[in-house]
Amino acid sequence: MIKTAITPLTGIRVVELSHMVMGPSTGLLMADLGAEVIKIEPIDGDKTRNLRGSGAGYFSMYNRNKKSISLDLKSDEGLEIAKKIISESDVLIENFRSGTINRLGLDYETLSITNPGLIYCSEKGFLSGPYEKRTALDEVAQMMGGLAYMTGPPGQPLRAGASVIDVMGGTFGVVAILAALLERVTTGKGKLIHSGLYETCVFLVGQHMAQYAVTGAAAKPMPVRISAWSVYDIFETADNEKIFVGIVTDSQWRAFCEKFELSDWALDSNLATNNQRIEKRTEILERLGSLFKTITTKQLIDNLSSFGAPFAPIKRPEDLFEDPHLNANGGLTSVNLPDGTETKLPSLPIEINGQRPTLKSDPPQIGQHSIKILNDLGFEDDEIQNLINKKVIGNAPDK
Repeated sequence: MIKTAITPLTGIRVVELSHMVMGPSTGLLMADLGAEVIKIEPIDGDKTRNLRGSGAGYFSMYNRNKKSISLDLKSDEGLEIAKKIISESDVLIENFRSGTINRLGLDYETLSITNPGLIYCSEKGFLSGPYEKRTALDEVAQMMGGLAYMTGPPGQPLRAGASVIDVMGGTFGVVAILAALLERVTTGKGKLIHSGLYETCVFLVGQHMAQYAVTGAAAKPMPVRISAWSVYDIFETADNEKIFVGIVTDSQWRAFCEKFELSDWALDSNLATNNQRIEKRTEILERLGSLFKTITTKQLIDNLSSFGAPFAPIKRPEDLFEDPHLNANGGLTSVNLPDGTETKLPSLPIEINGQRPTLKSDPPQIGQHSIKILNDLGFEDDEIQNLINKKVIGNAPDK
């Protein structure tokens, strides 16, 4: 089993003033890599904690390995505490609505006066330009940025089945933060960073823009795209399961024909190259559709594995809890949810020298670390109790 203990960002303190997915996913990546991430929440907690439906998993997925302090930022005392924490930190992540952060005096220009080495990552719907003050969500970015058009059938734009733009926007934010931290080693100065949802989505569909530039033909939505390969589709097996199969080289085609006893295809010079096979794609897919319905999923996987063909059983998210590969190599991390339920959630998808990030702490209770953080800032116990009584801070027992 792969060891799970990498902490290259040990010694870096991050303050996270964010909610939903984009900001918290940025903090998650930093925390999983060893940074101390302090999440500043409202007194009643991050609203994401109480989402239902498709948002019910947001908080549990994106807030492990963090500390929580809950503050009333509308109070002068709460705001001063936040500023004190930030003054002793390396990175700030925020995704407040445009203008809010300035009204609180938590903008980069103000905070960098007392902390010139601060890396300030502001995550918004849009970067600088005519749209910059507009509100955006993952779905808005996918609709505007062409991804929904490419995902759904013609005339039926469809968002991707996960918050891919939020998470990728957060990931690009981390890339910029790490670059700024590296530069700070030389200059001693921080940086103001912006990451945008819209621009993230446009970057992801850049391949389709490039296709248009190269060919002059607009990319068609994925459900009706013209595949680059003759066998690149989803098939049904004898046990009524579905599996994706791709045959993407001429050598794979020859091995495929041999393994599945398709000797007539193997000998047909009109099917020797991929471009020739594309012309007969409909005929090939019809025959394979009938053939694969006579073969069990296991047998089909064994046959495809024997010569290195790309394939993928179609799984649902809930199937992944028991995936043998994920459970064998640290791909899933055991986590206790806020209600005490134990589960497994995806680890950061990287290895460094054969090591994976691991769980250091469960998603925090609201204000779970408030008292400890204030103690570290030099507050006395009676001062802290007074702040609790005044509801400037909230706290939950530290576990």
